[in-house]
Amino acid sequence: MAKNGSSDEHGTIPTNLRLLLVLEEMASAGVPVTPTDINQILGLPKPTIHRLFATLEAEGFIQREIDGRGYSPGKRMRNLSAGILSSLRIRTARVAILTRLAEQIGETCNVALPERDGMIYIDRIETKWPLRIQLPIGTRVPFYCTASGKLYLSSLSDQHLERYTHAANFKQFTSNTLCSPAKLIEEIQLVRKNGYAKDNEEFMDGMIALGVPITECNGRLVSTLSFHAPVQRLTMSGALKHLDALEHASASLSALISD
Repeated sequence: MAKNGSSDEHGTIPTNLRLLLVLEEMASAGVPVTPTDINQILGLPKPTIHRLFATLEAEGFIQREIDGRGYSPGKRMRNLSAGILSSLRIRTARVAILTRLAEQIGETCNVALPERDGMIYIDRIETKWPLRIQLPIGTRVPFYCTASGKLYLSSLSDQHLERYTHAANFKQFTSNTLCSPAKLIEEIQLVRKNGYAKDNEEFMDGMIALGVPITECNGRLVSTLSFHAPVQRLTMSGALKHLDALEHASASLSALISD
């Protein structure tokens, strides 16, 4: 059956809406999907849904998963979502929230989006301290050893998390980096329980970080909010004292997406 409000008077979906509705349903699913999954909602002829997927894959909006069946957002679709989140109206309010948080905490604050192979920083407000860690906008960081990346991993189903941990190319950045699938899964379970994630000198020696999710109206993670600091200035126990401020700012950022 076609999605409510998307069909014409004959009960069919107009041709010029079909690609958009496929992308909409893929974004709504939040996990890799098959043409059959999407067609259970759209109700298009089987050859049509496969043709739409082939077009979107050829143009780089979606990409096939390693199992050969499922599809997930491709580079062009991810760039599109990042552009929307960075639109002037949203970004102006987001920067104001980030600035207030950075002044309150006294450390550099970041917003990051999940990419296919890691997190990318899309906004940041620098600390005023001369001693700071340089991770500028556009920086990509791994999932498994950063606070923002662990938050994203915590949003995956157990099945997809298991697949990630056994397929990931772990690099030992520091002596604290979790490179064991079992230890990483244990850490992600703790993130799910606590609702926040830590980077305890796992990505960079001498740097700690604390992060919380930014969610859309259905509670699904869209991006992350975090701050990082040198250990010479802030311990992890000290960072946790700022958790309430971090969560309050995250709620404000989540409201921007839902408005």
